[in-house]
Amino acid sequence: QVQLVESGGGLVQAGGSLRLSCTASGRTFSSYAMGWFRQAPGKEREFVTAISSSGFTTTYADSVKGRFTITRNNAKNTVYLQMNSLRPEDTARYYCARGRYDFVTKDYDYWGQGTQVTVSS
Repeated sequence: QVQLVESGGGLVQAGGSLRLSCTASGRTFSSYAMGWFRQAPGKEREFVTAISSSGFTTTYADSVKGRFTITRNNAKNTVYLQMNSLRPEDTARYYCARGRYDFVTKDYDYWGQGTQVTVSS
């Protein structure tokens, strides 16, 4: 029922920046926490960052702290991932996901198709 569509991926040189967007269908976007995950070839999906429904609380994986920032605009049903100081190891397909609750947890119930981010060295 919930559709999430990511955009903004692409090819960037190490040290560069990208901003990913995830737009959700429906009118209940503001009721749920949102998260970003990524998966590189040959690796398991890993958690990147998440934000509470209000946007007041955020959490980040250690690997991206200080470089990535998650924000949301509930009026636009959109969550963003600003990625700065990109490294080759950030190369992955990035997925947007909806949390099951308004607060950040490990549980997500809907996923987007993903957008590819490739960082060249």
